[in-house]
Amino acid sequence: MATGSNISTYFEGQWQRGDAMIMRAADHGSWLGTTVFDGARRFDGLTPDLEAHCARVNRSAEALMITPTKSTAEMVEIIREGLSHYPKEAPIYIRPMYWAIEGDELGIVPRPNATGFAVSLEEIPMAPPEAATTLTRTRFRRPVLEDNVVNAKAGCLYPNNARMLAEARAKGFGNALVADAMGNVAESASANVFMVRDGELFTPIPNGTFLAGITRARHMANLRGAGMKVHECVLSFEDFHAADEVFLSGNMMKVTPVAAFDETRYAVGGNGNPVTRRVREMYWDWAHSDH
Repeated sequence: MATGSNISTYFEGQWQRGDAMIMRAADHGSWLGTTVFDGARRFDGLTPDLEAHCARVNRSAEALMITPTKSTAEMVEIIREGLSHYPKEAPIYIRPMYWAIEGDELGIVPRPNATGFAVSLEEIPMAPPEAATTLTRTRFRRPVLEDNVVNAKAGCLYPNNARMLAEARAKGFGNALVADAMGNVAESASANVFMVRDGELFTPIPNGTFLAGITRARHMANLRGAGMKVHECVLSFEDFHAADEVFLSGNMMKVTPVAAFDETRYAVGGNGNPVTRRVREMYWDWAHSDH
């Protein structure tokens, strides 16, 4: 099901309007969930870090034993062609994806060089800067490499995220702050997370239980370039209760302020969350200057 509107699909060498049918019932990806994707964004006519997102979907494919069929440069060229069919100001979610088509004699291990590839473009508005969410804890945790493909942006990981979000929403919150296998904070159910304390920024250290995102890395580079201190470290839920500000970092909306974590409230809007607002401003400044 599409989350946006005004959709275009690239499949089998050509762009077509609409949400095209691309998978068959017996495709390995349909049957056994061997699918990977990445998400890039166009906003203000810009496509920041598009190459990095295309490179990552190839790495994700390899992690699931799917043979990539497009180079980063080829993928970027395909996407730019598709974007040219939209008005320059249209905000677009860019989703390249691979899936396995055939399996081995048991049907389980994907066969090499039997790969489906598509790109989906959807017009999805960017959230306004003041749009905030709330967080709560969830009983579900992030997996580890020994029991899931946490080194890939894989479709099979998302049912677990969906359980987290459903539980959080049932409790009246917008998202979940999620623990890793050790009980430390890993990320939210849908994005990486940062907290601010005394003007310094803290984010969970990548430990193999979650993808350290491309947008997360961009924020860290921008912040350090501005002389601000950013710490990657082990963080507890108590650390987040003691934070001055909390925000989520993800490709879909780039920066999402957090107004509450369970009973803890954070100031947002107006003179509240000055560091979060600065992070967003730096990202937009970088995107415009880099392009």
